[in-house]
Amino acid sequence: MISACLKTSARLAAVAGVLLSAPAFAGGFDGPWSVTIATRSGNCDAAYAFPMQVTGGRVITSGGTTMSGRVSGGGAVSVSLVQGSSSGRATGRLGATSGSGTWSGTLQGARCSGYWEATRQ
Repeated sequence: MISACLKTSARLAAVAGVLLSAPAFAGGFDGPWSVTIATRSGNCDAAYAFPMQVTGGRVITSGGTTMSGRVSGGGAVSVSLVQGSSSGRATGRLGATSGSGTWSGTLQGARCSGYWEATRQ
């Protein structure tokens, strides 16, 4: 009897842990974000700005830029971007209302790199 109660309690605790942590992982960063990337190295424009949408922890296309990537439950970001002949990769971290990280890529034929900043809209 005690063994059965302990097993049931353990199962309930495991289910509760999954249910309580799932929303934070899946949607803690969901919604529209405004992103600015700034160039530190290379012959590219000084800055670019574009919208970004996060849905279910996935970064999806928003505006004229094709994006794909993920945001972990802890806010770690990894994104690939393509717009016309330009492409790049960005990594970093999002917080509750803002985020930042680094990027590198080929923009209009030039190899460039720098940092990015994001603000939740």
